[in-house]
Amino acid sequence: MAGPMEGIRVVELGVWIAGPACGGILADWGADVLKVETPDGDPFRSLGWLFQGDGNPPFDLDNRGKRSIALDLRQPEGLAALHSLLADADVFLSNIRPGGLERMGLDYPSLAERYPRLIYASVTGLSLRGDERDRQTYDVGAFWSRAGIVRSLTPEDADLPYQRGGMGDHMTGLAAAAGVAAALFHRTSTGKGQLVESSLLRLGTYLLGWDHNITAMTGDETEAWGRDSPPNPLINCYRCSDGAWLWMLGLEGDRHWPYVVRALDRPEWEDDPRFADIVLRLENTAALTAEMDAVMATRTRAEWGEIFDANNVWWAPVQSTLEMRSDPQAHAAGCWVKVPTPDGSTTEMVATPVDFSESAWAPGGPPPELGQHTELILLEHGYDWDDIEQLKQAGVIP
Repeated sequence: MAGPMEGIRVVELGVWIAGPACGGILADWGADVLKVETPDGDPFRSLGWLFQGDGNPPFDLDNRGKRSIALDLRQPEGLAALHSLLADADVFLSNIRPGGLERMGLDYPSLAERYPRLIYASVTGLSLRGDERDRQTYDVGAFWSRAGIVRSLTPEDADLPYQRGGMGDHMTGLAAAAGVAAALFHRTSTGKGQLVESSLLRLGTYLLGWDHNITAMTGDETEAWGRDSPPNPLINCYRCSDGAWLWMLGLEGDRHWPYVVRALDRPEWEDDPRFADIVLRLENTAALTAEMDAVMATRTRAEWGEIFDANNVWWAPVQSTLEMRSDPQAHAAGCWVKVPTPDGSTTEMVATPVDFSESAWAPGGPPPELGQHTELILLEHGYDWDDIEQLKQAGVIP
C-alpha cells in the first residue's frame, strides 16, 4: 500500500530524533525518503548496544522504510552529490543547527534560490531565529525543560520527573510532517516551494498551551497541583488494593458527583456540606481525596472497573507499556503495525498515528543499514560506476 505521499521524494539530512521522526512519518505515508548520513552514520544508531539482539527499537521506529546514502559533506564532491539529490526532490528536511547548514550553503535562502519548488522543512531546537538559535539542545532541554512542561507538572518541593525519550521529538516531527503536507498542497496551486519551520521550543509551548495562554492573558503564573490536593478530586488517579492505578475522569464535577457517590457507596457524602458543589470540593480537596484514597484501596482495579462501568463513572486504567501490548482496544485502534524485516518476515512496531481511508499506508521496509543504498541512489541521479569508484577512492562515500 503506497499511502498519500506516493510519488513525493524527501531528502533528509537529520540526526537523532526530531527531524528523522518527521521523515519516518512521511516514509510511512508513502514518500521516498533518502536519509543522508555521514560515513560514520547517524549517532542515533549508536544506541543499539542498549538492547538485546541486533535491533535498535527507538532508531528503527523513526527510520523504517527509508533509503540510506552516506556522504562526506565536508568535501565538495559530497555536497555536489547532495545537490544532485535535491535537484529532483520535493522536500528537504533537516534538524541540523542553522549555523551548520549556512556554512554548507544549505540554508533556506540558498536552496530556495536554486530550487524554487522545493519545500524546505526545518526542525530545530530553539528556532531559526533569535540569539540562541544555535544553542545545543535536545527535547529534554527545549521542549521538556525550557518550555515549562516539567515545572507545570511538579508541585512545590517535589522532585522534577524525568522525561521519557523522544516525547517532544515525536510531537515536533508530527507537526513538521503536517506542515510539509500543507506546503505541498499550497504548491499544487502556486508552483512555489516555501519554508516550513517547527521547533521543540514551539511545540512545548503549544503542548502546554492552556497554561501559557492563562499567563499570557492574565499575567498570572499557573500553579502545579499534586494528586493529594487536585482542583477536582473526581479527575485524579487512585491506587487500588492490588497496587494497580486508575484515573477517574469526572471532569464535569457536579455532573459526575452523584455517580461517584453511588459507585463508592458513600451516600453520606451527598449531605456533607464540605462536598456540596464543585467549589466546596475544591476548597476541601485534600480531605475528599484522602477519603477517596481510603475507599479505592479496598478493591482491585478490575473490581472498581466493573463497578464504575455499572454506575456511569468514567475512568481509564493507568497502564505500563507491557499492559498496552495486551490491551485489545489498543490493537483495535491500530497502535501497532507490521514492519518487514530484512529476512523476509515481519515485526510489530508502533504505528504512526494517522490513518487514511482512501490512501491506506503501510511501512515500506525495515530501517536501512548505514549507506545501504548509496550506489543505487547515485546511479538514479546521473552517476555511473566510474564516478562512484572515484567517490570511493576520495573517501566521499564508504
